[in-house]
Amino acid sequence: MILYATTIFLSAFLLFQVQPLIAKLILPWFGGSAAVWTTCMLFFQILLLGGYVYSHALISIRKASHQRLVHCVLLAVCLLTLPIAPEVSWKPVSGGDPTWRILGLLATTVGLPYFALSTTGPLVQAWYARTHIGSYPYRLFALSNFGSLLALLSYPLLVEPWLSARWQTIAWSSGFALFALLCATLAWKSTGHVAAASPGAVAGGAAPGIGIKAWWAGLACCASVLLLAFTSHLSLNIAPIPFLWVMPLSLYLLSFIVSFEAPRWYRRDVYFPLLFIGLAGVCYTLIPANLHQPISIMLPLYALTLFCACMVCHGELARSTPHPRYLTTFYLQLAFGGALGGLFVGVLAPQVFNDLYELPIGLTALAALAFAALYRDRRSILHRRFALAAQAGMAMLVTAVAGTLAWNYGVLSDKNVTAVRNFYAVLKVGDAGTGDEAVRELKHGTIQHGSQFLDPARREWPTTYYGPASGVALAIKSTEAARRIGVVGLGAGTLASFGRAGDVMRFYEIDPQVVDIARKQFSFLGDSKAAIEVVLGDARLTLEREPAQQFNVLAVDAFSSDSIPVHLLTIEAFRAYLRHLKPDGILAIHVSNRYLDLLPVVAKAAQQLSLQVRQVYSQDDYAIGVFRSDWLLLAASDSAFDNEALQAESKPLEAQPNIRLWTDDYSDLHGILK
Repeated sequence: MILYATTIFLSAFLLFQVQPLIAKLILPWFGGSAAVWTTCMLFFQILLLGGYVYSHALISIRKASHQRLVHCVLLAVCLLTLPIAPEVSWKPVSGGDPTWRILGLLATTVGLPYFALSTTGPLVQAWYARTHIGSYPYRLFALSNFGSLLALLSYPLLVEPWLSARWQTIAWSSGFALFALLCATLAWKSTGHVAAASPGAVAGGAAPGIGIKAWWAGLACCASVLLLAFTSHLSLNIAPIPFLWVMPLSLYLLSFIVSFEAPRWYRRDVYFPLLFIGLAGVCYTLIPANLHQPISIMLPLYALTLFCACMVCHGELARSTPHPRYLTTFYLQLAFGGALGGLFVGVLAPQVFNDLYELPIGLTALAALAFAALYRDRRSILHRRFALAAQAGMAMLVTAVAGTLAWNYGVLSDKNVTAVRNFYAVLKVGDAGTGDEAVRELKHGTIQHGSQFLDPARREWPTTYYGPASGVALAIKSTEAARRIGVVGLGAGTLASFGRAGDVMRFYEIDPQVVDIARKQFSFLGDSKAAIEVVLGDARLTLEREPAQQFNVLAVDAFSSDSIPVHLLTIEAFRAYLRHLKPDGILAIHVSNRYLDLLPVVAKAAQQLSLQVRQVYSQDDYAIGVFRSDWLLLAASDSAFDNEALQAESKPLEAQPNIRLWTDDYSDLHGILK
C-alpha cells in the first residue's frame, strides 16, 4: 500500500508542480499575457486526456506482463528527455497569435514526462483494485489530488521565492527520475484481476451507458470552464502571476479531495445554498457600476464561488462513481470533459467572442446542472412534497442567474464603439460623457488604457496617466529638440501628443489589434507633429535584437491589465533599456498599480546599476481628463534631472523594502502584493 500511495502522490505532485513552473519560464517570451496560462492549461488538459486514453487501452491488455513492459518502455524514453528546459529557438520573432507556438514548445519540453505522469492516476488505481479485492480505489484519487494541491501551494510559497528557474528545473527532473523508478517497480509487482465489488459503486456493477457518460463529461466540462474563466478574469484584471493561477486550481483540486475521499462529505444542503449566494455576489461585481472592486472583496468572493461550483460538479461525480471494472472509463470521461472545457475557453472563445463570455456561460451552465442533479435524483427535494413548487423555484433561480448575467454583459457591450479579443487581450473602445466632456476610451479588461476628448479643440490634450504634470511628460519636455523618444506599450498612442516637429517617437507594441485601434479609433498618432514609428512584437525581445536607438527618453508602460509584465522589470531588461539611452537619457517607468507595489523592484534594479532615481506623483485633474499617476525616472547621473520643472515636481525615492533582485531567473510577484 505504501508503494501505491507514494507513487501516485509523487506523480500528482510533479504533475502540478511543472504547470506553474513551465508557464512562468515561458511567460516572458510571449508578452507576459494571462492567456499564456490558459494555453498551458489547455495543453495539460489535452495531454491528460491522452494519458487517460493510454491507461484505458493499457489496462485492457490481458497479459499483465505486456502492460508492464509497455509502461516501463514509456518511462525509460521519458528519462531521455530530461532535464526539462525550453529551447530559446521557440521565442517568437514577431507579433501575432502565439498559441500554436506555445503548444509546440510545451510538447517538445515537457510533453513526454507530463504524458507519463498523467497516466499514473487511473493506471495505479486500476492495478490497486486488481490486487486488493473489495477495496475502494477512488480514495487514491483523493490522495492524488492532495499531492497536486500540495504542489500548487508550495510553488508560490516555497519554490518560486527561494529557487531560481534553473534549480527548479533540476529539482523537478530529479523528482521525475525517482517517480519513474517507483512506477516501474510497482508495474512489475502488480498482478491479479479486476476486483468484483466496491463500496459506493453503481449498484450491480452495470456498465455505464451513454447517458451517464455524458453526465460525467458535462460535469467535468463545466468545472473546467469555470476554473479557466475565473482564472482569466482574475489574471486579466489583477495580474498574470502564478499566485492567481495557483489559487483557483488549488480550490479545484481541493474539491476533488473532499468529494472523493468520502462521498458523504459532499452535502447538497450545504453547497447548493452557498453556491447561489456566491453566484449572486459574482453577478453583483459584474454590474458595470461595480466592476472595480478591491482585491479584498474580489478574491474571497470568487474563491468561495469557484470552490462551491467545483464541489457541486465533483460531488455529483463522486455520487455516481462506477464499479472499478469501469474505473478507467470513468476517468476517461472526466478527462474528456476537462479537455472539452479547455478547448472552449482556450481556443474557441477567443476566436468567437469579443469578451470573456465563457464566465457567464459557465455560471449559467452550472446553475442548470445543479437543477438537473436534483431532478435526476428521485430522493431530492424536487420530487418530495410540493415538488412542482420546488421545481418552479429552482427553474426561476436558474433563469435569474442567466438573465442577470446576460443583462450585465449586454449593458457593457452596448457602450462599446468596438470590442475585439485575441490572445493578448480583451480590448474595448467606448464613448462616455457629453458635450465638451465627451471622450473616447480604450479599456483592457476593466482597466482604462487611454482616452481622448472628442471635441476637436481638445483632442490633442494628453489624458489619463500622461497629463502635463506626469513624470513621463516632464521627462520628455526636459529634453531639447530634436528628440528621439521610445515608448514600450502603445495604448491609444497618447504620448504621441508630446511630439514636436523634428522628433522621432518609436512605439513598441506586441498586440496588432492595439495598433489597429490606435490608428483607426484615436487620432493621437495621426495628429502628432513627430515622425511616428510603430514596431510590432514583444518590446523586450525587439530591443535586445535592435542596434542602440540613442533615445533621449525611453518610457516603459506596457501594461497587461493593471500590471507591467514581469520580464520588463528584471535586471536584464533594465540593461537592455540603458543600452538604447543616450548617456544623459532618462528611463521612465510607470508604476501606478492597484494591487502590486512595484517601487521596491525598480529601486533594487536602480541600486544594482548605480542609477539615480526620482519619483513623480501627479494628482487627478478630471477637468482635463487626467488621472493620478506614479512614475519613476532613472538616469545615470543627477545632471539628467537638471531641469526646473523636473526639480520642482520630482523627489528622491524614499527607502524601499530590501527585496531580492529580480532577474530573468528569479522574480516573486506574490511578495509585492499590496
